[in-house]
Amino acid sequence: MRFNKIYGATRRLIGLSALPLCFHMWSSSAMSADLGADRSFSSSDNVRLHYRDAGSGRAIILIPGWTMPAWIFEHQVCALSRDFRVIAFDPRSQGNSQIAASGHHPKRRAKDIAELIEAIGESSVVLVGWSLGVLDALTYIQQHGDTRVAALVLIDNSIGEEPPPDSKFDFVGALKKDRNGTTRSFVRAMYKRPQTDRYYKRLADASLKTPLAAAIDLLSYPYPRTYWREAIYSTTRPILYAVTPAWAEQGKNLARKHPSAQVEVFQQAGHALFVDEADRFNRLLDDFLLKAGIKAK
Repeated sequence: MRFNKIYGATRRLIGLSALPLCFHMWSSSAMSADLGADRSFSSSDNVRLHYRDAGSGRAIILIPGWTMPAWIFEHQVCALSRDFRVIAFDPRSQGNSQIAASGHHPKRRAKDIAELIEAIGESSVVLVGWSLGVLDALTYIQQHGDTRVAALVLIDNSIGEEPPPDSKFDFVGALKKDRNGTTRSFVRAMYKRPQTDRYYKRLADASLKTPLAAAIDLLSYPYPRTYWREAIYSTTRPILYAVTPAWAEQGKNLARKHPSAQVEVFQQAGHALFVDEADRFNRLLDDFLLKAGIKAK
């Protein structure tokens, strides 16, 4: 036990000490080979899907949220790829993946994840989903089971637990009325710690690459809330649920009912908590994987 604690602390120290340099290289136009390679594969319905492949060891797949690009996980790719193989995925019609004519629904996106796992040649992966990526990951579990999933990390979205989300804002209506303005406001609202104007613009521009019809389809969930709840309780795999206060009560219920769940509330972070508090999130994920017996290389 003492060895595990020292080992984990050493990994964190080594990984996080180089984070600023790694972040700079990822953000620059000249991408460092140390940060992996851009790869792609063709889905079974002939859509080219892009992912960033960095590091080696046990595989961690990072699934971004609604219309977001894979590079939003740049802090995680930089820090975690020192000890793991990190796959930052661009879902269809997002980031550097092909704009698809169809398939913007949970079942197809879950199949894309299944085909990604096949494409990278891994028998078992850690699935990390943020926002809409939470629902993608849970749909994957519901549709394909957990045989090839070593652990689940779910970031800041409902898991179908009680209480249900309380939202009276017509986001879809706002998108139809003013896609550009609504998207740019949405991007800024994801953070509590200010980012640069250049960062906000880069992220909003990436979001706007997804066609409006596809963006709206992604928000039109065809399943009841119970679907996600059934998915999360169908697996006994270790689960990390990292959330802002909006989902804290759902987290309490999950921790009470699921024997393998760990819940962490980020009180001072925005929706993109893994950016607002990147160091804390990376340490949390590192410790979670260590406790789950998912060892670094």
